[in-house]
Amino acid sequence: MSQATLTLSSKNYSSWSLRGWLLCRMAGLDFTEVLVEMDDEARQELLLLSPSVLVPRLTHKTVTVWDTLAIAEYLHEISPKAGLWPKDLAARARCRSVSGEMHSGFHNLRSALPMNLKARHEKFKIFSGARPDVERVKAIWTECLADSGGPWLFGSAPTVADAMYAPICTRFRTYAVDLEPRLAAYAEMVLSWPLLAEWTEGAIAEPDEIVELEVEF
Repeated sequence: MSQATLTLSSKNYSSWSLRGWLLCRMAGLDFTEVLVEMDDEARQELLLLSPSVLVPRLTHKTVTVWDTLAIAEYLHEISPKAGLWPKDLAARARCRSVSGEMHSGFHNLRSALPMNLKARHEKFKIFSGARPDVERVKAIWTECLADSGGPWLFGSAPTVADAMYAPICTRFRTYAVDLEPRLAAYAEMVLSWPLLAEWTEGAIAEPDEIVELEVEF
């Protein structure tokens, strides 16, 4: 029997749930998924960012931890050999920086390009306020791949940064965001990642009654 549970919301729409789930799988944690019922009250709480809806939320033995980066740090402490953070000090500092930047920023991108794994747009006009966010993501990917040599952002294996930016790869696919070849190859690799493919299967199977929220959560 699993000693851990991970509380999630919509697999189709919740990028934070995806990030927490990826991190747990990357750490090799045996856990049971618990899905939040998306009734009207829960939906309103999510829209208001109420602290009573803590997703993703990891409960492991006697420990409960929420917030994606807090989950990442906890998993690193219990599974240091999983390689969630790079071994090199400078690379680890940059990995934490770009992960933190995603954690706290890119609000216009999230609003303009909400995660929706079931949707595909052949063309999509991105409003001007979100374009700097898109360009900043491209710059981060370019710099990280150039310094590490790829194919992941920090070398030969995925780290916390790849989990943090994986939902952006799905957004870029959904909204047909144009990428230069190296960035397109990176995004395609992430989209082909078996873990992300497994999550996407769950998203596709999710009932269509779930209403897409106007605010990313």
